[in-house]
Amino acid sequence: MRIHTKIEAATSFNPTKKTHQMDIATMCGKIKNNKITLPLYQRDLSWALQKAVDLFNFQLFGKAPVSPISINEISNDYDNYVPQVSFLNRELISSSEIKGDHQSVVDGQQRLTTNFKAYINHDSFRNIVLDISRGVFIIVEGNIAKSQIPVGILFNEDENVLINYLQEKGSFTELFAILIRVRTKIRSYNYTINIAENLTEDEQIEWFEVLNNAGSRVTALQMSFSKLKLHNLDIYTDYTNPFKEKVFGYGFEELFSPFTTNVSYPIAALNPAYEVIEKNSNHNTNYAPIPSDTKEAILTRLDVNTLKSIIELTLNSLEAALELIKKNELQNYISRMDYILYLTGFFAYQKNKQLENQKVGKLIEWVETVNFTNQSNSGRREIFSNLLKIHY
Repeated sequence: MRIHTKIEAATSFNPTKKTHQMDIATMCGKIKNNKITLPLYQRDLSWALQKAVDLFNFQLFGKAPVSPISINEISNDYDNYVPQVSFLNRELISSSEIKGDHQSVVDGQQRLTTNFKAYINHDSFRNIVLDISRGVFIIVEGNIAKSQIPVGILFNEDENVLINYLQEKGSFTELFAILIRVRTKIRSYNYTINIAENLTEDEQIEWFEVLNNAGSRVTALQMSFSKLKLHNLDIYTDYTNPFKEKVFGYGFEELFSPFTTNVSYPIAALNPAYEVIEKNSNHNTNYAPIPSDTKEAILTRLDVNTLKSIIELTLNSLEAALELIKKNELQNYISRMDYILYLTGFFAYQKNKQLENQKVGKLIEWVETVNFTNQSNSGRREIFSNLLKIHY
């Protein structure tokens, strides 16, 4: 019986020998200096504030360690690495900065980002505090009480920030001793780091999906658009995040569920603007603004400036759609994202032109009467085609 050579090779290599521990303060320092980065394909941040609060509470009070971080280590002589981006702002890292033992996070972005935001006192965490009287991390609304210490102050990279804060609040003598113990515990909290070396992109994706087979995955859609970062367009910071922020700003955040729709909804919304700019406003039924009709293969082959124009038209059209809903008090009808996506597509065909009163009336009637329940994809496409008839 022939024994395949790869079995022999596998038995002589044990990746668990590379496992080690690293504390939060060290990891945050490495992130700040771009010594720990993210592979280009990594999706954007997904954790809500409550998830961050849960992590802080677990790190302080939990009786078991947080699950490991998985890192691909890039060696000096390895040229076939996945391009790297920084945490938070996703800036491309120059190849000259990718030196020996550079660490790229395959799994653990959300946890590391949470701790890093506290380390740099990121504005998005300004309402997360340790409530001394209640003995727990919480989210506060409005004024922060004397007994509540913001995490960006408590876990700041500079201890003097905490000292100065307590002195200004007049609580230094009372709270410093206990807070410095909390700060020390979290900064010295060790994560187990599982290390692999010089993995290809496919090997990293395989590793990530094994780790996350019951959770979020890097979708093919996200993979396709992440590569545009190499051409000075980041689909997250330049489009999907602004798209979500507009929708959330009008009170429709609950419509973004499940998580995978965070990308598929905005990408589907590009279809009408693509037809307007690239197809001279000629509509094809399978370019409806629905997730099943996303055209990532077509969009990612466009000239980046053209794609930026499509994105700009879509965001402007989204704003117009949301304003129509608000001004005409149609919020109670908006029970699913389809309403917003279809109206965005309609306004894309308007090309930022002023809408006549007659069309406004017809759009209001459409919102009040359209039925998306139990519609097939062909039925949903027909609904959009009929909506465009108002435009013409």
